[in-house]
Amino acid sequence: MRPTRPAAPTSDATAGDPPPGEEEVSRSGFLRGGALALGAGAVGTALASGPSALAAPTEGGDRRGGRGVDPNPDYRRPRITRLKTVTGPGITTRFRMEATDLGAPALTPDGRILVIFGDTFEEAAVGGGWWRSPVGLYADPRRRLDTGLSWTSAVGGETAEGLVEYEHDSDPVSTILPGDVLTVGDTMYVWVMVNHGFGNVGSTEIWTSEDSGETWERTAEMFPGDHLDGFSQQCTWALHPTDGHVYLLTTGFQRDKEAILQRVPQDSVLDPEAYETWGATGEGEDQEWAWGNDPTPVLGGEVGEMCLRIVEDRWVLTWFNAGLYRADVLIADSPTEIQEPRFTETLLWGCTWGQEDDERVAQLYGPYVLPGSTLEDMHLLCSQWNTGEGWPYHVQQYRVQGLGTAAGLG
Repeated sequence: MRPTRPAAPTSDATAGDPPPGEEEVSRSGFLRGGALALGAGAVGTALASGPSALAAPTEGGDRRGGRGVDPNPDYRRPRITRLKTVTGPGITTRFRMEATDLGAPALTPDGRILVIFGDTFEEAAVGGGWWRSPVGLYADPRRRLDTGLSWTSAVGGETAEGLVEYEHDSDPVSTILPGDVLTVGDTMYVWVMVNHGFGNVGSTEIWTSEDSGETWERTAEMFPGDHLDGFSQQCTWALHPTDGHVYLLTTGFQRDKEAILQRVPQDSVLDPEAYETWGATGEGEDQEWAWGNDPTPVLGGEVGEMCLRIVEDRWVLTWFNAGLYRADVLIADSPTEIQEPRFTETLLWGCTWGQEDDERVAQLYGPYVLPGSTLEDMHLLCSQWNTGEGWPYHVQQYRVQGLGTAAGLG
Protein backbone atom coordinates (compact mmCIF):
# COMPACT_ATOMS: atom_id res chain seq x y z
CA MET A 1 0.00 0.00 0.00
CA ARG A 2 1.17 3.47 -0.85
CA PRO A 3 0.54 6.39 1.53
CA THR A 4 -0.62 8.32 -1.52
CA ARG A 5 -3.45 6.86 -3.55
CA PRO A 6 -5.96 8.13 -6.08
CA ALA A 7 -9.01 8.91 -4.01
CA ALA A 8 -12.47 7.90 -5.11
CA PRO A 9 -13.66 10.77 -7.33
CA THR A 10 -16.09 12.97 -5.46
CA SER A 11 -17.25 16.54 -5.81
CA ASP A 12 -16.94 17.64 -2.20
CA ALA A 13 -13.60 16.22 -1.04
CA THR A 14 -10.36 18.16 -1.04
CA ALA A 15 -7.26 16.20 -1.97
CA GLY A 16 -5.04 15.52 1.00
CA ASP A 17 -7.31 17.08 3.65
CA PRO A 18 -7.15 15.28 7.01
CA PRO A 19 -10.37 13.84 8.44
CA PRO A 20 -12.57 16.37 10.23
CA GLY A 21 -11.28 17.14 13.69
CA GLU A 22 -7.78 15.81 13.07
CA GLU A 23 -4.89 18.25 12.90
CA GLU A 24 -2.26 15.63 12.17
CA VAL A 25 -2.21 12.62 9.91
CA SER A 26 -3.35 9.66 11.99
CA ARG A 27 -2.59 6.01 11.31
CA SER A 28 -5.97 5.67 9.59
CA GLY A 29 -5.21 8.80 7.62
CA PHE A 30 -1.91 7.31 6.58
CA LEU A 31 -3.63 4.12 5.45
CA ARG A 32 -6.48 5.78 3.61
CA GLY A 33 -5.31 9.23 2.53
CA GLY A 34 -4.72 9.20 -1.16
CA ALA A 35 -5.85 12.00 -3.41
CA LEU A 36 -2.41 13.61 -3.41
CA ALA A 37 -1.14 11.03 -5.88
CA LEU A 38 -3.83 11.48 -8.48
CA GLY A 39 -3.61 15.23 -8.59
CA ALA A 40 -6.82 16.98 -7.63
CA GLY A 41 -6.63 19.36 -10.56
CA ALA A 42 -6.38 16.62 -13.15
CA VAL A 43 -9.24 14.63 -11.69
CA GLY A 44 -11.37 17.67 -11.09
CA THR A 45 -11.01 18.77 -14.68
CA ALA A 46 -11.83 15.30 -15.93
CA LEU A 47 -14.88 14.95 -13.71
CA ALA A 48 -16.11 18.39 -14.66
CA SER A 49 -16.21 17.16 -18.24
CA GLY A 50 -18.24 14.10 -17.30
CA PRO A 51 -17.38 10.41 -17.08
CA SER A 52 -16.29 10.23 -20.72
CA ALA A 53 -13.25 12.35 -19.89
CA LEU A 54 -11.89 9.35 -17.96
CA ALA A 55 -13.00 6.76 -20.48
CA ALA A 56 -11.12 4.72 -23.03
CA PRO A 57 -11.37 5.63 -26.72
CA THR A 58 -14.43 4.41 -28.57
CA GLU A 59 -14.21 2.47 -31.80
CA GLY A 60 -13.62 4.87 -34.68
CA GLY A 61 -13.65 7.90 -32.44
CA ASP A 62 -11.39 9.99 -30.24
CA ARG A 63 -10.65 9.53 -26.54
CA ARG A 64 -13.52 11.80 -25.56
CA GLY A 65 -16.06 9.50 -27.22
CA GLY A 66 -16.68 11.72 -30.26
CA ARG A 67 -16.52 10.50 -33.85
CA GLY A 68 -13.82 12.82 -35.19
CA VAL A 69 -11.38 11.94 -37.96
CA ASP A 70 -9.09 8.99 -37.34
CA PRO A 71 -5.56 10.04 -38.39
CA ASN A 72 -4.41 6.40 -38.42
CA PRO A 73 -7.30 4.20 -39.60
CA ASP A 74 -5.08 1.10 -39.91
CA TYR A 75 -4.03 1.18 -36.27
CA ARG A 76 -5.38 -1.64 -34.15
CA ARG A 77 -5.40 -1.03 -30.44
CA PRO A 78 -4.18 -3.92 -28.24
CA ARG A 79 -6.95 -6.04 -26.78
CA ILE A 80 -7.20 -5.77 -22.98
CA THR A 81 -8.82 -8.44 -20.82
CA ARG A 82 -9.35 -8.29 -17.07
CA LEU A 83 -8.29 -11.87 -16.54
CA LYS A 84 -8.37 -12.69 -12.84
CA THR A 85 -8.29 -11.35 -9.30
CA VAL A 86 -5.13 -12.83 -7.76
CA THR A 87 -5.36 -11.69 -4.12
CA GLY A 88 -8.22 -11.58 -1.66
CA PRO A 89 -10.66 -13.79 0.26
CA GLY A 90 -10.53 -17.41 -0.84
CA ILE A 91 -7.50 -16.68 -3.02
CA THR A 92 -4.75 -15.75 -0.58
CA THR A 93 -6.61 -16.46 2.66
CA ARG A 94 -4.43 -19.51 3.38
CA PHE A 95 -1.41 -17.20 3.53
CA ARG A 96 -3.20 -14.93 6.05
CA MET A 97 -3.16 -12.07 3.53
CA GLU A 98 -6.60 -11.18 2.25
CA ALA A 99 -5.74 -7.50 1.71
CA THR A 100 -2.62 -6.42 -0.17
CA ASP A 101 -1.40 -4.40 -3.15
CA LEU A 102 1.43 -3.71 -5.60
CA GLY A 103 2.99 -6.98 -6.81
CA ALA A 104 6.46 -6.53 -8.35
CA PRO A 105 7.46 -9.83 -10.02
CA ALA A 106 10.71 -11.53 -10.98
CA LEU A 107 12.00 -14.97 -11.89
CA THR A 108 13.97 -16.48 -9.03
CA PRO A 109 17.36 -18.14 -9.58
CA ASP A 110 15.66 -21.53 -9.18
CA GLY A 111 13.09 -20.70 -11.84
CA ARG A 112 9.93 -19.78 -9.91
CA ILE A 113 7.92 -16.57 -10.17
CA LEU A 114 8.20 -14.46 -7.01
CA VAL A 115 5.83 -11.52 -6.57
CA ILE A 116 6.58 -8.89 -3.90
CA PHE A 117 3.59 -7.08 -2.39
CA GLY A 118 3.27 -3.95 -0.28
CA ASP A 119 1.26 -3.27 2.88
CA THR A 120 -0.56 -6.50 3.71
CA PHE A 121 -3.32 -7.35 6.19
CA GLU A 122 -4.85 -10.61 7.34
CA GLU A 123 -8.48 -9.61 6.84
CA ALA A 124 -10.15 -8.21 3.72
CA ALA A 125 -9.85 -4.57 4.71
CA VAL A 126 -7.14 -1.95 4.95
CA GLY A 127 -6.02 -2.09 8.56
CA GLY A 128 -7.56 -5.56 8.98
CA GLY A 129 -5.05 -7.08 11.37
CA TRP A 130 -1.45 -8.35 11.18
CA TRP A 131 0.11 -5.54 9.20
CA ARG A 132 3.39 -6.36 7.44
CA SER A 133 5.29 -5.20 4.36
CA PRO A 134 6.79 -6.27 2.04
CA VAL A 135 5.64 -9.88 1.64
CA GLY A 136 6.11 -12.37 -1.18
CA LEU A 137 4.22 -15.18 -2.92
CA TYR A 138 5.49 -17.82 -5.36
CA ALA A 139 3.79 -19.01 -8.52
CA ASP A 140 4.61 -21.87 -10.87
CA PRO A 141 6.10 -20.50 -14.14
CA ARG A 142 5.04 -23.68 -15.97
CA ARG A 143 1.39 -22.71 -15.63
CA ARG A 144 0.15 -20.78 -18.67
CA LEU A 145 -0.21 -17.09 -17.90
CA ASP A 146 -3.55 -16.93 -19.70
CA THR A 147 -5.02 -19.24 -17.04
CA GLY A 148 -4.06 -16.72 -14.35
CA LEU A 149 -1.47 -16.90 -11.62
CA SER A 150 -1.85 -19.70 -9.09
CA TRP A 151 0.09 -19.37 -5.86
CA THR A 152 2.15 -22.32 -4.64
CA SER A 153 3.71 -20.97 -1.43
CA ALA A 154 4.73 -17.85 0.45
CA VAL A 155 7.96 -16.32 1.66
CA GLY A 156 7.84 -17.53 5.25
CA GLY A 157 6.30 -20.93 4.61
CA GLU A 158 2.61 -21.57 5.19
CA THR A 159 1.87 -17.91 5.91
CA ALA A 160 3.17 -14.80 4.20
CA GLU A 161 5.66 -13.34 6.64
CA GLY A 162 7.34 -9.98 6.21
CA LEU A 163 10.56 -10.29 4.21
CA VAL A 164 12.35 -8.60 7.11
CA GLU A 165 10.95 -8.11 10.60
CA TYR A 166 10.54 -4.56 11.91
CA GLU A 167 8.00 -2.68 13.99
CA HIS A 168 5.42 -0.48 12.28
CA ASP A 169 5.77 2.70 14.29
CA SER A 170 5.13 6.18 12.96
CA ASP A 171 8.13 7.39 14.93
CA PRO A 172 10.23 6.83 13.00
CA VAL A 173 9.22 3.99 10.63
CA SER A 174 5.57 3.74 9.68
CA THR A 175 6.10 1.20 6.91
CA ILE A 176 8.67 -0.04 4.41
CA LEU A 177 7.39 -0.40 0.86
CA PRO A 178 8.89 -2.16 -2.16
CA GLY A 179 9.85 -0.40 -5.36
CA ASP A 180 10.94 -3.34 -7.50
CA VAL A 181 12.66 -6.73 -7.37
CA LEU A 182 15.63 -7.82 -9.49
CA THR A 183 17.53 -11.06 -10.07
CA VAL A 184 21.24 -10.97 -10.97
CA GLY A 185 22.83 -14.42 -11.09
CA ASP A 186 22.11 -16.18 -7.80
CA THR A 187 21.22 -12.98 -5.94
CA MET A 188 17.84 -11.29 -5.67
CA TYR A 189 17.55 -7.61 -4.76
CA VAL A 190 14.55 -5.66 -3.49
CA TRP A 191 14.65 -1.85 -3.54
CA VAL A 192 12.56 -0.53 -0.64
CA MET A 193 11.47 2.86 0.68
CA VAL A 194 11.53 3.52 4.42
CA ASN A 195 8.57 5.75 5.26
CA HIS A 196 8.73 8.10 8.22
CA GLY A 197 5.05 9.00 8.38
CA PHE A 198 2.61 9.97 5.67
CA GLY A 199 4.33 10.08 2.27
CA ASN A 200 7.71 10.95 3.76
CA VAL A 201 10.52 8.70 2.49
CA GLY A 202 13.34 9.00 4.98
CA SER A 203 15.68 6.73 3.04
CA THR A 204 15.96 3.86 0.60
CA GLU A 205 17.50 0.44 1.19
CA ILE A 206 18.31 -2.68 -0.81
CA TRP A 207 17.57 -6.08 0.70
CA THR A 208 19.11 -9.26 -0.69
CA SER A 209 18.37 -12.97 -0.87
CA GLU A 210 20.73 -15.78 -1.81
CA ASP A 211 18.12 -18.57 -1.68
CA SER A 212 15.60 -17.55 -4.36
CA GLY A 213 13.72 -15.24 -2.02
CA GLU A 214 13.04 -17.67 0.82
CA THR A 215 14.97 -15.49 3.31
CA TRP A 216 16.10 -11.87 3.10
CA GLU A 217 18.78 -9.70 4.67
CA ARG A 218 18.43 -5.99 5.30
CA THR A 219 21.70 -5.53 3.47
CA ALA A 220 22.44 -1.96 2.43
CA GLU A 221 21.33 1.52 3.32
CA MET A 222 21.34 3.39 0.04
CA PHE A 223 20.20 7.00 -0.29
CA PRO A 224 18.56 9.62 1.92
CA GLY A 225 15.08 10.58 0.86
CA ASP A 226 16.22 13.92 -0.56
CA HIS A 227 18.93 12.36 -2.77
CA LEU A 228 18.82 13.87 -6.28
CA ASP A 229 16.18 16.33 -5.07
CA GLY A 230 13.85 13.48 -4.17
CA PHE A 231 14.02 11.83 -7.60
CA SER A 232 15.59 8.61 -6.26
CA GLN A 233 12.88 7.15 -4.04
CA GLN A 234 10.52 5.05 -6.17
CA CYS A 235 12.48 2.68 -8.43
CA THR A 236 12.18 0.11 -11.19
CA TRP A 237 15.17 -1.66 -12.70
CA ALA A 238 16.35 -4.21 -15.24
CA LEU A 239 19.64 -5.91 -16.03
CA HIS A 240 21.07 -5.22 -19.47
CA PRO A 241 21.72 -8.56 -21.22
CA THR A 242 25.20 -7.62 -22.51
CA ASP A 243 26.73 -4.44 -21.11
CA GLY A 244 27.02 -5.45 -17.43
CA HIS A 245 24.84 -2.65 -16.03
CA VAL A 246 21.56 -2.48 -14.18
CA TYR A 247 19.40 0.39 -15.46
CA LEU A 248 17.00 2.18 -13.14
CA LEU A 249 14.15 4.58 -13.64
CA THR A 250 13.55 6.51 -10.44
CA THR A 251 11.20 9.22 -9.26
CA GLY A 252 9.66 10.55 -6.07
CA PHE A 253 7.28 8.56 -3.93
CA GLN A 254 4.50 11.15 -3.98
CA ARG A 255 3.52 10.82 -7.67
CA ASP A 256 4.26 14.46 -8.37
CA LYS A 257 7.50 14.20 -10.33
CA GLU A 258 8.94 13.10 -13.64
CA ALA A 259 11.31 10.10 -13.82
CA ILE A 260 15.08 10.04 -14.33
CA LEU A 261 17.44 7.34 -15.60
CA GLN A 262 20.34 5.89 -13.62
CA ARG A 263 22.67 2.93 -14.04
CA VAL A 264 25.05 0.90 -11.89
CA PRO A 265 27.47 -1.96 -12.68
CA GLN A 266 25.74 -5.24 -11.89
CA ASP A 267 28.50 -6.16 -9.42
CA SER A 268 28.10 -2.86 -7.53
CA VAL A 269 24.35 -2.70 -6.91
CA LEU A 270 24.93 -2.28 -3.16
CA ASP A 271 27.45 0.58 -3.56
CA PRO A 272 25.73 4.00 -3.56
CA GLU A 273 28.87 5.61 -5.01
CA ALA A 274 28.68 3.43 -8.13
CA TYR A 275 25.41 4.90 -9.41
CA GLU A 276 25.50 7.47 -12.20
CA THR A 277 22.79 9.53 -13.81
CA TRP A 278 21.86 10.20 -17.44
CA GLY A 279 21.50 13.86 -18.33
CA ALA A 280 21.67 16.49 -21.04
CA THR A 281 23.74 19.62 -21.39
CA GLY A 282 23.05 22.41 -23.82
CA GLU A 283 19.83 23.13 -25.66
CA GLY A 284 18.37 22.55 -29.09
CA GLU A 285 20.87 21.32 -31.67
CA ASP A 286 23.67 21.74 -29.13
CA GLN A 287 22.07 19.42 -26.58
CA GLU A 288 24.20 16.42 -25.65
CA TRP A 289 23.27 13.51 -23.42
CA ALA A 290 25.87 11.64 -21.39
CA TRP A 291 26.33 9.48 -18.31
CA GLY A 292 27.63 11.37 -15.32
CA ASN A 293 25.74 14.56 -16.11
CA ASP A 294 23.18 15.92 -13.70
CA PRO A 295 19.96 14.00 -14.35
CA THR A 296 17.50 15.19 -16.95
CA PRO A 297 13.98 13.68 -16.82
CA VAL A 298 13.36 11.04 -19.46
CA LEU A 299 9.69 10.42 -18.62
CA GLY A 300 7.39 13.37 -18.17
CA GLY A 301 4.21 13.95 -16.21
CA GLU A 302 3.38 12.84 -12.68
CA VAL A 303 4.86 9.37 -12.44
CA GLY A 304 3.76 6.69 -10.00
CA GLU A 305 4.72 3.02 -9.78
CA MET A 306 6.81 1.79 -12.71
CA CYS A 307 7.93 -1.55 -14.14
CA LEU A 308 10.91 -1.70 -16.52
CA ARG A 309 11.46 -5.07 -18.20
CA ILE A 310 13.13 -6.50 -21.30
CA VAL A 311 10.52 -8.30 -23.39
CA GLU A 312 11.73 -9.96 -26.59
CA ASP A 313 14.83 -7.76 -26.70
CA ARG A 314 12.78 -4.55 -26.31
CA TRP A 315 12.82 -2.32 -23.27
CA VAL A 316 9.24 -2.13 -22.07
CA LEU A 317 8.06 0.27 -19.40
CA THR A 318 4.62 0.22 -17.82
CA TRP A 319 3.72 2.89 -15.29
CA PHE A 320 0.91 4.56 -13.43
CA ASN A 321 0.46 7.92 -15.12
CA ALA A 322 -0.93 9.57 -12.01
CA GLY A 323 -1.50 13.01 -13.50
CA LEU A 324 -3.76 11.56 -16.19
CA TYR A 325 -5.20 8.73 -14.06
CA ARG A 326 -4.25 5.82 -16.27
CA ALA A 327 -1.70 3.03 -16.83
CA ASP A 328 0.57 3.55 -19.84
CA VAL A 329 3.19 1.53 -21.73
CA LEU A 330 6.16 2.47 -23.88
CA ILE A 331 8.58 0.42 -25.96
CA ALA A 332 12.17 1.50 -26.59
CA ASP A 333 15.19 -0.12 -28.20
CA SER A 334 17.51 0.78 -25.31
CA PRO A 335 17.31 2.44 -21.89
CA THR A 336 18.70 5.74 -23.20
CA GLU A 337 15.94 5.89 -25.82
CA ILE A 338 13.15 5.89 -23.26
CA GLN A 339 12.84 9.67 -23.58
CA GLU A 340 12.01 9.15 -27.29
CA PRO A 341 10.38 5.70 -27.43
CA ARG A 342 9.35 4.01 -30.62
CA PHE A 343 5.80 3.40 -29.29
CA THR A 344 3.50 4.54 -26.49
CA GLU A 345 -0.07 3.60 -25.62
CA THR A 346 -2.55 3.76 -22.75
CA LEU A 347 -3.52 0.31 -21.51
CA LEU A 348 -5.91 0.98 -18.64
CA TRP A 349 -8.05 4.05 -18.02
CA GLY A 350 -9.05 5.24 -14.57
CA CYS A 351 -12.75 5.62 -13.89
CA THR A 352 -15.21 5.84 -11.03
CA TRP A 353 -16.62 2.80 -9.24
CA GLY A 354 -19.58 1.35 -11.08
CA GLN A 355 -18.23 2.31 -14.52
CA GLU A 356 -15.64 -0.44 -14.89
CA ASP A 357 -15.01 -2.82 -17.76
CA ASP A 358 -11.91 -4.59 -19.07
CA GLU A 359 -10.10 -1.32 -19.89
CA ARG A 360 -11.65 1.01 -17.32
CA VAL A 361 -10.43 0.43 -13.78
CA ALA A 362 -11.54 2.34 -10.69
CA GLN A 363 -8.74 3.65 -8.48
CA LEU A 364 -6.02 1.77 -10.31
CA TYR A 365 -2.27 1.89 -9.70
CA GLY A 366 0.77 -0.15 -10.72
CA PRO A 367 1.09 -2.01 -13.12
CA TYR A 368 3.81 -4.69 -13.31
CA VAL A 369 4.82 -7.00 -16.19
CA LEU A 370 4.77 -10.72 -15.38
CA PRO A 371 7.68 -12.97 -16.37
CA GLY A 372 6.82 -15.03 -19.43
CA SER A 373 5.10 -12.11 -21.16
CA THR A 374 5.63 -11.48 -24.87
CA LEU A 375 4.85 -8.41 -26.93
CA GLU A 376 1.84 -10.21 -28.42
CA ASP A 377 0.66 -11.67 -25.12
CA MET A 378 1.64 -9.50 -22.16
CA HIS A 379 0.33 -9.99 -18.65
CA LEU A 380 0.18 -7.30 -15.98
CA LEU A 381 -0.57 -7.10 -12.28
CA CYS A 382 -2.51 -3.96 -11.39
CA SER A 383 -3.83 -2.84 -7.99
CA GLN A 384 -7.07 -1.26 -6.86
CA TRP A 385 -7.95 0.37 -3.59
CA ASN A 386 -11.38 1.77 -2.83
CA THR A 387 -10.20 4.38 -0.35
CA GLY A 388 -13.76 5.38 0.51
CA GLU A 389 -14.81 1.90 1.63
CA GLY A 390 -11.48 0.28 2.53
CA TRP A 391 -12.23 -2.58 0.16
CA PRO A 392 -11.47 -3.69 -2.57
CA TYR A 393 -7.78 -3.49 -1.79
CA HIS A 394 -6.40 -6.17 -4.05
CA VAL A 395 -4.39 -7.08 -7.13
CA GLN A 396 -5.77 -8.19 -10.48
CA GLN A 397 -4.19 -9.76 -13.56
CA TYR A 398 -4.72 -8.22 -16.99
CA ARG A 399 -3.94 -9.65 -20.41
CA VAL A 400 -2.71 -7.39 -23.24
CA GLN A 401 -2.87 -9.00 -26.68
CA GLY A 402 -1.39 -7.48 -29.82
CA LEU A 403 0.96 -4.90 -28.33
CA GLY A 404 3.76 -5.89 -30.70
CA THR A 405 1.49 -5.65 -33.71
CA ALA A 406 0.24 -2.23 -32.60
CA ALA A 407 3.86 -1.09 -32.26
CA GLY A 408 4.73 -2.40 -35.71
CA LEU A 409 6.85 -5.19 -34.25
CA GLY A 410 4.48 -8.11 -34.74
